[in-house]
Amino acid sequence: MLWIEGETAMSTSPTPAAPPSSASLAGARTASRIAHLPQHTVEVVSDSGEGAQKCAQIFARVSARMGNGVWTVEIIPAEIQPPARTPVSASGNRIRIGTKPVSNWGDHADLVMAFNEQVLLHRHRLGALAEDAIILIEDMWATHDDPDIRKEWSDAMQEMSGRAYRFVHVPMEQQCLTIIDNPRRGKNMFALGCLAWVYFRDLEKIKALIAQEFAKKAPKVYEQNVALLELGHRWAEEHLDFRIDVPAAPSERPMVVMNGNQAVAIGCIAAGMDLCAMYPITPATSASHYLSDVFERFGGIVHQAEDEIAAIGVAVGASFAGKVAFTITSGPGLALKTEFIGLAVMMEVPLVIVDVQRGGPSTGLPTKVEQGDLLAALYGQPGDAPHVVLAPATMEECLLCMTTARRIAEALRCVVIVLSDANLATGVQPFPRPEPNEAWLAHPPDLAPVAEGTRPYEWDPLSGLSRRVLPGQPGGMFTATGLSHDEWSHVGYTPDVHERGCVMRSRKLAAFQQMLKPPVVNGNESGDLLVVGWGSTLGAIEEAGERARADGLSVSTLHLRFLSPLEPGLKAIFQRFKKVMTVEINYSDDPAAPYITEENRRRGQLSWLLRAHTLVDVDCWTRVPGEPLQPGQIHEAMRESIKGIQG
Repeated sequence: MLWIEGETAMSTSPTPAAPPSSASLAGARTASRIAHLPQHTVEVVSDSGEGAQKCAQIFARVSARMGNGVWTVEIIPAEIQPPARTPVSASGNRIRIGTKPVSNWGDHADLVMAFNEQVLLHRHRLGALAEDAIILIEDMWATHDDPDIRKEWSDAMQEMSGRAYRFVHVPMEQQCLTIIDNPRRGKNMFALGCLAWVYFRDLEKIKALIAQEFAKKAPKVYEQNVALLELGHRWAEEHLDFRIDVPAAPSERPMVVMNGNQAVAIGCIAAGMDLCAMYPITPATSASHYLSDVFERFGGIVHQAEDEIAAIGVAVGASFAGKVAFTITSGPGLALKTEFIGLAVMMEVPLVIVDVQRGGPSTGLPTKVEQGDLLAALYGQPGDAPHVVLAPATMEECLLCMTTARRIAEALRCVVIVLSDANLATGVQPFPRPEPNEAWLAHPPDLAPVAEGTRPYEWDPLSGLSRRVLPGQPGGMFTATGLSHDEWSHVGYTPDVHERGCVMRSRKLAAFQQMLKPPVVNGNESGDLLVVGWGSTLGAIEEAGERARADGLSVSTLHLRFLSPLEPGLKAIFQRFKKVMTVEINYSDDPAAPYITEENRRRGQLSWLLRAHTLVDVDCWTRVPGEPLQPGQIHEAMRESIKGIQG
């Protein structure tokens, strides 16, 4: 860090055996040093239910409103209510802010606001903190009445003493008790006030966000939260000897701030969709929560079904009747929807499915990120069931891909699966306010009489496309089933009928693929290594590529949005590089692991797909840590891969 103001040097030594009390920092206001930095990463962690996420979310949103680039990642325990004061109870958020746009969560947290030492220990053990991280920690546990708690504190501090962390003890409980009787319901606002002072956040903007957050509560709730905010701000001003300035660079364009699930919800409204049929599942549910608040104002309906199968059944029925419907789920729910996906493909019903991926298999990691559903989304249905698969890479793309998915589904009379993930779903990022486009909206259903002799599957022999015929159109009545059928929708078991149906349903994707543009290569158009990614890994991969090129390495990157059909020109692009490697958050075998050979090695899912489609020897670097990949990790993988090429 560059400290250029004030008089007192900032210590980066580990916590001594007897850490300084908060009182020892009194008077720091006149000796504060300010670090002017292009970016910084802060974490707020507490026991589940103590409000660290709310504190961090408001901090992130005010930073975005002030003009900083922002990317957030939720830290969520797997259990709904884990035991308090345990490492597994850590709940909160990481916020990376920058002067320029921020596209990923970075490598390590530079500053942590921790409500107890156990949740901090969890982050330490994961290697989430920078070697010289500043840690603002609640100090009540060091002198707690319970000797077991004092020992837990001492043991945790000893375990963390090998790092050059700088601990600053903050009397959150003591301070909050001056305003409220239950500090657990106020520490988050006190912490927010401390962070606001450290990072030069605008208090008036924070108060406006608090007013929005507690708009449905009694005025006293707002007043108490503001009082706690101001208390934390004053305490930090009087006791902390450092500040961090990450200059904002406000955009000339109007900006919006939201997470990926909100973006999906707004995208479905912008696309003119009529129905969201869902069953609650983490981490997809918040999108339907948002829609439940606003969808009715736009003529839409949120239908909570009794299970995942019923949810997609309702969506298929609504789309068959002429509406524009979508269903949202996560991996286990996608598995349950399999049969109805096949039905929609066979009936050629326009349908959008959003899969917010999480760790698997089975219940897996409900609150953690993974990209493990790609092959399931592509091939999870019995028989040949061709459909389109999209993968947005940013919060902005989560919004825009919904309008794209709706248009594709209706134009092709097909199923479109949108693969989001927990990183996009819960992370917050600012992006330019989209300008509404009339082309996004669905057209009213055509209910004009159907010309005599028109078949319900009037397949064009070149494109496989056919007109959508709706129930209720005069002359358009027909029986739809999940059985193999001919153009008249008559059930047929003869080889020619089934073969023709398969050909026509597949040809639609081939015709659509001809409309796609080749993907853009980031970096040189040829060289030693091309790294290919998909979904939320975009920012981390591109940042790692920039670092590699700064090191003089010949590394380019490419990111795919269309996964079925794949974007054109991939084989020609791959052949211009000595090596092609995917980076993914799903499992692959380590080539050096016991019993692993070239013949039996299981590879990353995109790698597998690209090898099959291009016949190029596409390698992979994958991890399943339950959290987003770090650009530093990917950078190191790029360096190792280059060594293999050279040597």
